[in-house]
Amino acid sequence: MSNLHRFMLYNMRYGTGRGFRFHWPFPYSGFLKWTGKNVDKITAFIKSENPDIVGLVEVRGHQVKTIADELEYVPLYNSKYLNSSVAQKIPILKTQGNAFLTRPTVKNTTLHFFTKGMKRLAIELELETVTIFLVHLSLKFRSRQWQLTQLHDLIKQVHKPVIVAGDLNMFWGEKEIELFLSATGLISANTQKHLTYPSRKPKQQLDFILHSPEIDITEFKVCNDVLFSDHLPIVCEFSVSA
Repeated sequence: MSNLHRFMLYNMRYGTGRGFRFHWPFPYSGFLKWTGKNVDKITAFIKSENPDIVGLVEVRGHQVKTIADELEYVPLYNSKYLNSSVAQKIPILKTQGNAFLTRPTVKNTTLHFFTKGMKRLAIELELETVTIFLVHLSLKFRSRQWQLTQLHDLIKQVHKPVIVAGDLNMFWGEKEIELFLSATGLISANTQKHLTYPSRKPKQQLDFILHSPEIDITEFKVCNDVLFSDHLPIVCEFSVSA
């Protein structure tokens, strides 16, 4: 397996698009609309970037299968809510999850669930030289801090370089994760602090790729012209130092 990998992170908002149309004719009605056309556009975009690994946030299981089948990835999807949660009893919510799409050989996968917050899933993907965590942190500040503490504990159990990727919902800015970065030793790949949300006129950096010092980022970009979601996708290439 090559030591150089191309990784994409995309909060695709369940393929529902962005802007006013999502709330027409009533708030959040976009969740009830057909998303096939937009998912086709997202699939074409992923194909154009040709990543080895894709982390998808806010995606449904059937959408993952559609993209994986079309582009020949191995999918790993799970609902982001606990099986015992109220969300699992609501048809619209129980299909909401996160996913990896991979081409490199996967050594192991583990599903973790935080003890705080409504969205609790953390997917751990172990490859030959690196372990990647995909997360979508809570909208509530206090729950996010609990989740970051538990994510720190998960990272400390890993004996190889780590990437943490996801929508971290850092509404208070990157200062929210200063202690987390200090404790874990992780570094943000977004050294220029490019903004990712909302996609049309970004004002916040909510989507992050964090990495161990042993990981070299050879390319990083926020795809500013890709407007299929309310978030902008991130693409990076990385290698792991011997």
